[in-house]
This record gives sequence, structure tokens and C-alpha cells, in this order.
Amino acid sequence: MSAATGAVVFTDLVGFTEFTATAGDAEALRLLAVQEQIVRELLPADARIVKELGDGLMLFFGDPCQAVITLLQVLVAFEAAADIEMLPLLVRVGAHWGTPSRRGRDLVGHDANVAARIVDVASPGELLLSEALRNQGDHQGVEFSEIGPVMMKGLVDPISLYRAEISLNDFTPIAAMPHMRS
Repeated sequence: MSAATGAVVFTDLVGFTEFTATAGDAEALRLLAVQEQIVRELLPADARIVKELGDGLMLFFGDPCQAVITLLQVLVAFEAAADIEMLPLLVRVGAHWGTPSRRGRDLVGHDANVAARIVDVASPGELLLSEALRNQGDHQGVEFSEIGPVMMKGLVDPISLYRAEISLNDFTPIAAMPHMRS
């Protein structure tokens, strides 16, 4: 059975294993709670957290433009929360547009695998997305830098990747989120 077509997204907290080893499990759990709160507060109605993956999340968005702008807002919110919460909230994000297969509430198959491989290529604080997602809709307020075709583990063909960033010409800061207020 197929899920609806949409953006499959993976996030990954950078340095989580080392952070857990040095700061301990209690601080690691606090870090994960902050991550989940940020993402839940920014998710639009058509999106959902598919599952938690240790220090990362799998997300699904029905709208391509909303996916990209929300993910960029997540990166901004993580940076702000890192300062306020005094936590190393470095996250990298990979996203792909497709029609993954559904297994219960989980998403599996080629399109999910592509998104999982894209996050592996992303740097801390970076949103990388496939050309398939880049070509969906009119992404207003977003600038794209072409990275080019990238061969990724387990994939037969290279995937054309783009770095997405908030357009400084169109940027409106996100409102302070409840967990970030003094």
C-alpha cells in the first residue's frame, strides 16, 4: 500500500553520541525533548512525525513548499534554542519528494531510502534536498544552491542535490516559540 505523495524528511542531531557519553543520559533525554518540541510546534497541519530514530526524526509533508520553509524554520529554531537551552542542537536535514510505501504508520521503500541517504550528506545546520523536491511548487522565500549529482551508498543512480536556505531578501524571523520565552 502506498502513502500519499509528499516530502520524506530525515533529521539527525550531529554529535549526539559524543554528547551522551560526556553529558549523560539525562541531558541526552533533555536534548531529545527540546528537538521534539521544536519540530512539533512548527509542523503544519499536513505534516507529521512518522517516527523517532534515536537522535533523529522521520517526517512526512504533503505540501512541498511548506516542507522546505518549515524545515528552514526548524534550523533557525534549533540555533536559537541551542543558545537559550545551552545544548548542542546541531541538526542536519535531508528531504526527498516521492511516494513511499506505507507499513502501518511507517514509511519505507526507495523514496524513504533516498531521503535517509541525503541526510547523511548534509552538514550541520544544513538542509539538503533532492531535485525531485526542488522541482515541486514555487518555493518563495527560499534560495537554492545546486550541489549536483551525488552517488550515495546503496543507490544505483546519483541523486541531484540542492542546498536550501532562507532568502535574505524575503526573510521574516519566526516568532518566539513558547519554550523559548523567558
